[in-house]
Amino acid sequence: MPEKLYETIRSAILLKLSTQLAPDLFYHGVHHTIDVEQQACSIAFKEKITNPADLFLLKVGCLYHDTGFLFTYREHELAGCELAKKELPAFGLTQQQIQIICGLIMATKIPQAPQTQLEEIICDADLDYLGRDDFFPISDTLFEELKARNIVTSKYNWNIIQMNFFKQHQYCTATNLQLRAAKKQQHLEIIASENEAIQIGL
Repeated sequence: MPEKLYETIRSAILLKLSTQLAPDLFYHGVHHTIDVEQQACSIAFKEKITNPADLFLLKVGCLYHDTGFLFTYREHELAGCELAKKELPAFGLTQQQIQIICGLIMATKIPQAPQTQLEEIICDADLDYLGRDDFFPISDTLFEELKARNIVTSKYNWNIIQMNFFKQHQYCTATNLQLRAAKKQQHLEIIASENEAIQIGL
C-alpha cells in the first residue's frame, strides 16, 4: 500500500514542480528533488532502514522538501510544510505522518539541525552533492540561481560563501561521512585555491 500511494503522490508533486517552478531556479528545479529522493533511498539502504512505513515518510519528505519554492524563495521550508499539511490529508495520511514529514522538510533548513535518523538522512541527501564528482557543475547552477536574485554578484564572493558553508557543514550519517567527507574537503581546497588566484589576478 505505501508504495502504490507513494507513486501517486510522486506523480502529482513532480508534475507540479516541473510545470510551476520558476524557470530561473537553476539549482532548485525538479531535477534536484529527484536527486535528493534517489540519494535518500541510497543512504537509507546503507543505513539499514528497512521499515516500509519509515521509507514511505522519508521519500514523501524528499518530494515535498523544496515545494515551498512554488510560493517563496526565503523561508521556503515553512511554505513546503504548509503545502504538505494542505495536500496530504487527501491522500489518507494521518496528522502524525504529516508531522513527521514536516519535521523532515524543516530539518533541511540551513543550518541543518536534524533530530531523528530519518531527518539526518534527508539532510545528507539534500547536500550529498558537496562530496560528489559532479559538485562543480551543480555548484555553478546554484551560483546562477543566486545571481539571478542579486544574492551574489561575483564568483569571488560566491566562493567565500561556499568556503564558509563548507566549514560549518558536517554530514550526519556514517554513510556520507565515509563516502562524501573526503571529497568534500578536496572541493573546499580547490575553491580556496581558485579564490587565491582571483585575488592575485591570475
